[in-house]
Amino acid sequence: MNVLLIYPLFPKTFWSFEKTLALVGRKAMLPPLGLVTVAAILPQTWDYRLCDRNIGEISEADWDWAELVILSGMIVQRDDFIAQIRAAKARGKLVAVGGPYPTSIPEEMSAAGADFLVLDEGELTLPMFVEAIESGATSGTFRSGEKPDVTTTPVPRYDLLDLNAYTEMSVQFSRGCPFQCEFCDIIVLYGRKPRTKAPEQLLAELQALYDLGWRRSIFLVDDNFIGNKRNVKLLLKALIPWMKERGYPFSINTEASVDLAQDVELMESMVEAGFSSVFLGIETPDEGSLEVTRKFQNTRDPLSESVQAIIHSGLRVMAGFIVGFDGEKTGAGQRIVEFVEKTTIPTAFFSMLQALPNTALWHRLDREGRLLEGDVDKMGNQTNLINFIPTRPIEEIAQEYVDGFWQLYDPIKFMDRVYHHVRTFEAAPQRQARRQIKKAFKAAGKDPQPFDFSILRALGIIAWQQGVVRKTRFKFWGYLWTLWRSQPDSIVSFLSVCAQIEHFIEYRSIVKDQIEAQLAVYVAQKAKHDAEQPAIAA
Repeated sequence: MNVLLIYPLFPKTFWSFEKTLALVGRKAMLPPLGLVTVAAILPQTWDYRLCDRNIGEISEADWDWAELVILSGMIVQRDDFIAQIRAAKARGKLVAVGGPYPTSIPEEMSAAGADFLVLDEGELTLPMFVEAIESGATSGTFRSGEKPDVTTTPVPRYDLLDLNAYTEMSVQFSRGCPFQCEFCDIIVLYGRKPRTKAPEQLLAELQALYDLGWRRSIFLVDDNFIGNKRNVKLLLKALIPWMKERGYPFSINTEASVDLAQDVELMESMVEAGFSSVFLGIETPDEGSLEVTRKFQNTRDPLSESVQAIIHSGLRVMAGFIVGFDGEKTGAGQRIVEFVEKTTIPTAFFSMLQALPNTALWHRLDREGRLLEGDVDKMGNQTNLINFIPTRPIEEIAQEYVDGFWQLYDPIKFMDRVYHHVRTFEAAPQRQARRQIKKAFKAAGKDPQPFDFSILRALGIIAWQQGVVRKTRFKFWGYLWTLWRSQPDSIVSFLSVCAQIEHFIEYRSIVKDQIEAQLAVYVAQKAKHDAEQPAIAA
């Protein structure tokens, strides 16, 4: 069986970083981990080709070669996902789909022409699919009410990827999250009992990447890496010597709940194991909104103190923020901006609340008659309005969102946050010790890597744009000089994070233009909704 694996296009989003990627000659942030895992679970007697539409086109030779086409992706990839199903069917191919988007909205897959719906988690449903294919079936839907034991998941087929195209590499340790945030679809897709791989299993995946020559960042895609702290600590105990023996070949980034700040030992072990940054779902500094959305874990300790503890441990913090919660008070957007400035978080993911299919929020709003019709692919994209009727005027929420996004990514404010953030996390003892081991490893001539000359080009562009062209010019050189004198090892981190503004300057304008353009349409849609449901509107 010749199998063509297709990963659909992403639209331009907060995380797409096109201009930042172009600086270092990469085409995408992350590869499709789901598809290379699927390729490892399916029969190894089959032949596979992977076409990531975010890094290149599908050739007619690929279409001609394929006997079976498999697609996977997220809701935000909907437009191209459906387009590729139709392109495959137009060429007479059998099409199978799976992943978060098909699992959430399977009826759209059938309507688009997909033959096989391989839903839920593939460790259980892919064997059903293979059995059907090998028995001659030409269609079918495969589901499982159970959650698989991920200790049986094989090492993904990283060899199918064009490694040079990506900035980071995706690896997964766990699935599921123990919390109950109302707006989150992770607990719908993967459950509230975190399931983890065995430490030796994850090390085998890292070794596979190491053997393929990968030496850049690893993104542990777990939606809450510390959901099962006991197993995380077992992993770190095995990972620390593995990383030290190889001179820290990777820096590791992940996502975690903010209660990470309560465990000093865990934070220090993460940094010692090579973790460099962590994404926190903070959402809002307004405690009332956190309680409404059932994010109680963020109300146990002062949020700003928790963020500072994590930064001081040696981890760079990225964070998510949302406006539009029920009962939210005027000024929520500005309070988020003030929180970000206070905590010096450089990369603040800011969006308006979206009700995702099958979440607790979705079902509640549906019962209340407050869901609005709209394209599901707009969910998860920061250039779209709320898809329900909020408890305060949408005009107010949208204006706070646009103003907040504009302030957060003002070039000077962003650079100020980067500078103070870098000075804090780079001073952590575990981070400094890790750096010395890496330097000694390189000095000994072990595993030498060729110099990447695209870095010089990137540095030149950053220095020109931020040190000459823009209003940041004086601060840029002043901060560099201060770091050179006091923390020279921090300069790489400073410049790396500064590079992100090349994306955000353009993206904040896109957010402003598209949100304001949609506002008039939204108001008209709400008026129609109110006319149809006067009792609910009242």
